[in-house]
Amino acid sequence: MISPGTYFSRHAQALLSAFGRLIRQPLGTLLTIFVIAIALALPSTLWLVVKNARIAAGDVTDSIELSIFFKTDVPLEKAEQLTAAARQRPGVGEVTLIPADDALEEFRRYSGFGAALDALQGNPLPHVIIVRPDTAYANPQGVESLKRYLSAWPEVETVQFDGEWVRRLTAILDLLRNVFAVFAVVLGVGVLAVVGNAIRLEIRARRSEIEVTKLVGGTNAFVRRPFLFEGVIFGLFGGAAAVGVVSLAVASLIEPVGRLAALYGGRFALTGLEPLEALVLIFGGSLLGVLGAWLGAARLIARIEARG
Repeated sequence: MISPGTYFSRHAQALLSAFGRLIRQPLGTLLTIFVIAIALALPSTLWLVVKNARIAAGDVTDSIELSIFFKTDVPLEKAEQLTAAARQRPGVGEVTLIPADDALEEFRRYSGFGAALDALQGNPLPHVIIVRPDTAYANPQGVESLKRYLSAWPEVETVQFDGEWVRRLTAILDLLRNVFAVFAVVLGVGVLAVVGNAIRLEIRARRSEIEVTKLVGGTNAFVRRPFLFEGVIFGLFGGAAAVGVVSLAVASLIEPVGRLAALYGGRFALTGLEPLEALVLIFGGSLLGVLGAWLGAARLIARIEARG
């Protein structure tokens, strides 16, 4: 049985051996890391696009509201009771009651038809409540459910809501999420291919050494170990480089995006990779690197054994 000290010393030796081989081939190592960084940075950038779009959409969906017009014969006390009932409804964030008298006074003040309104007998305007859904329900399904609930009140004449733009926005975000998933899978496979190819080239260059190692009793795990460490190094540095590339891209876009948001009267700040997301990217790169190295090494070592 191998002692813990021997176990860790063998892994440390394999790690140092892998570092040494990569350092002796700086151009090839840097090119491989660069390709991995680009392959990881592309889906990461798309992920940030989706995340920032969702944040921006959250700001937009805060303005979603339904206008509920009561029948003209509904008294103010009943409208206040229904307003209180609407506040208790799950999915309702904010409810504002606009009494008919206040609506008429506001219309008189801003419409310029004060003299014409004085000629009217009574108030032709109904009581209105403005309902804003909670953030979790600010989507087509939640809004439609709320609209059906409010429309079922016998005191309600009509419920107005223009939900087409909400459906379009939701569809766009769903599309972006699906595109991100496809990009992540395709480029993840690309990273496996890049690392696997690099490891296969390294194994072919050291075929004689591997054959001698196998002749003196070296196991497949022993032969694979340094190549797996090379895969980890490729993935680790590739992931770290991808974090740097994405961070630089976000930093270069913060000011232009802020100016664009200001032109539309908003204050949107572009969000970059959070520390946990950066760690996931680096860890994911390392995992892809070791998996690609294992696939490349296992296949070629099996061929060497078959020919030997």
